[in-house]
Amino acid sequence: MIDLARIYMEMALRLAEEAASAGETPIGAVIVRDGDLLGKGRNRTIALQDPTAHAEMEAIGAAANALGERYLTDATMYVTLEPCPMCAGALVLARIGRLVYAARDPKAGAIESLYRLHDDPRLNHRFPVSGGLLEEQSAALLAEFFREKRERKKLKRNGHAD
Repeated sequence: MIDLARIYMEMALRLAEEAASAGETPIGAVIVRDGDLLGKGRNRTIALQDPTAHAEMEAIGAAANALGERYLTDATMYVTLEPCPMCAGALVLARIGRLVYAARDPKAGAIESLYRLHDDPRLNHRFPVSGGLLEEQSAALLAEFFREKRERKKLKRNGHAD
């Protein structure tokens, strides 16, 4: 049997790898509904010099444009890292149907790690969440990216060129 959730998360991981290749934090996201890819995104905060250019925000915008509407009811987002407060808030505003994420984010996660925006009864929309799908692959990609970034910084500090 085909595991569509795994396929969609693998798509998000490929987008995260593209982000890493461009020097961006390796996070990727896709949004699907009824088997149709509605939107995808990867981090572009450096390329666009825009602190809001997160993978989730790009995917939400693309999906809303594809549908011609602002609500993503019955759609599922697959993202490689637990969303931050901004992105979790955007998912609430977009009325996403479901969220699946790979790795937890203990420093900025607003779904389960630090906050639980997806099920806060004070907000006007709540959605189910599944975490941990391809967590090891996503966490390894992030760890390698930040390890290399620290090494480059150390080399520069010691007078070595990139």
